[in-house]
Amino acid sequence: MQYRILIVDDDHDLLTLLTSSLQRIGFRILTAETGQDGLKLFYNERPDLIILDISLPGMDGWKVCGRIREVSDVPVLLLTARAETSDRIRGLDLGADDYITKPFEFRELLARVRAILRRSNNTLAPRKIAVFDNGELHIDFDAHEVMVRGQSVHLTRREFRLLSCLIENQGRVLTTQQLLEQVWGPEFIDEVGYVKLYVRYLRTKLEEEPSNPRLILTERGVGYRFTRDLAVKG
Repeated sequence: MQYRILIVDDDHDLLTLLTSSLQRIGFRILTAETGQDGLKLFYNERPDLIILDISLPGMDGWKVCGRIREVSDVPVLLLTARAETSDRIRGLDLGADDYITKPFEFRELLARVRAILRRSNNTLAPRKIAVFDNGELHIDFDAHEVMVRGQSVHLTRREFRLLSCLIENQGRVLTTQQLLEQVWGPEFIDEVGYVKLYVRYLRTKLEEEPSNPRLILTERGVGYRFTRDLAVKG
């Protein structure tokens, strides 16, 4: 399969270099130097992966990523000259799949591109279960639909992946490292704060009392477990 990659960056020299290097490997490349042009290509061409610079003239990469996530789960790899943790978390919160800081080696970029595409393809594999329902939480995995106590709840793709992983291992304790490898990828194995952050997001959306969770339980010093049996309240 010849993957189509859209690169959005206002650095013309970098665009030329990445286009040449990725085309030699067999990727089809689309390029844009502004956020607006990048969005037009995204809507018209439906690429398999987007490499998106944050610092763009006019509409910046944050806004472009947000617009993309309103309508699509296409993988997004953010490029930035800033290495602050807050920026990385912001990018992941917006739904980006990975984040790489300039300057970077092409080999690292290529490894991340391939890892993202592998994870994206793996989401198409048959799941252990098609529908989950414990009387409080209902999930249609194929349709990516989540209902909590009869109400529809929107989960980002990353939140959905994390919840799916926990439910498919219902009753088992998954370590933070296991969750990082399965949901984020092995290159995120040291980013332990991501799991804690996203568990908090899930609890806020799924639990009646997020500070006293009944669905996603913490096993201190180890990881997290999705409960097999709900305790009866009252």
